[in-house]
Amino acid sequence: MIPPDRQPRPGTPVKSDRMTTKKTLATKEPPEAFPSSSLPEEKSNIEEERVEETPFEAVASICGVLVVGLFILTFLAQNFVIPSGSMEKTLLVGDHLVVDRITLAPPTKWMPLVHYREPKRGDIIVFIKPVAEPDPDAEGKPQYLFLVKRLIGVPGDHIHLRNGIVIINGVAQSQPHAQPTTAENHQDFLDEFPSVPPWPQPGGATESWAVDFPNHIVDGDLVVPPGQYFMMGDNRHDSLDSRFWGFVPRADIIGRPLFNYWSFETPESEYEQTGIGNRIAWMTHVALHFFTETRWKRTFHVIR
Repeated sequence: MIPPDRQPRPGTPVKSDRMTTKKTLATKEPPEAFPSSSLPEEKSNIEEERVEETPFEAVASICGVLVVGLFILTFLAQNFVIPSGSMEKTLLVGDHLVVDRITLAPPTKWMPLVHYREPKRGDIIVFIKPVAEPDPDAEGKPQYLFLVKRLIGVPGDHIHLRNGIVIINGVAQSQPHAQPTTAENHQDFLDEFPSVPPWPQPGGATESWAVDFPNHIVDGDLVVPPGQYFMMGDNRHDSLDSRFWGFVPRADIIGRPLFNYWSFETPESEYEQTGIGNRIAWMTHVALHFFTETRWKRTFHVIR
């Protein structure tokens, strides 16, 4: 299970139909034998049934919405935004995704009817990066980022790349979603992995992975250990992935994106900005250019 301090944050809504019904009984017309003038004054028309909600029920409805929303975002689904181009062209900077958090979760007895399955090759996965960022947060605690990559290798797989082509268990894989390797972008470490060791490599290879890396090499292949997964970005030459920091433990897998509910043209540098002034400026930009810079063709686009 993911430790509480590394869980993503929750929030979302539903309706409550609990109501109090008040009725006013209609009076019967007097018998013909009595003159109408001898009867006490009565309303001649039947009052319509009125439906009112008490303050207590209103509060209960709001609490119900909050509880259901918290449950959904904690256990079932959550939204994530893409901050970098490591998965282009599959995912773009500024894509906002709904992520299924339950299908790939460890099976539980309290939800027996839910379909669970293990992660498989080709899945796009949201997970916690297995190594902390170099700089701690404001409280001095290590920061673990949420990343999205494509799952390349499952436990027991033998993996190597030749000229950018992924070969698993001796079979070359067809991966049309991946950025092709050309003479211009070819890099030995990225395209001939694991023939070139990850340390020293510029741009993010970790020393801990360099130490552990030789333990998983068998006859020129990288062997994925039990309970671990090998991830790579579709933008193969601009992705810090398992080639740089190693395997992803099963417990660090959050879920898989279902669809893109909103996509807005966003510069990659925007998510690196800090400060309230930058946030207000960006929110103003979104408000002014919502219709012109929203990528409408990607709205509700299913992620594959």
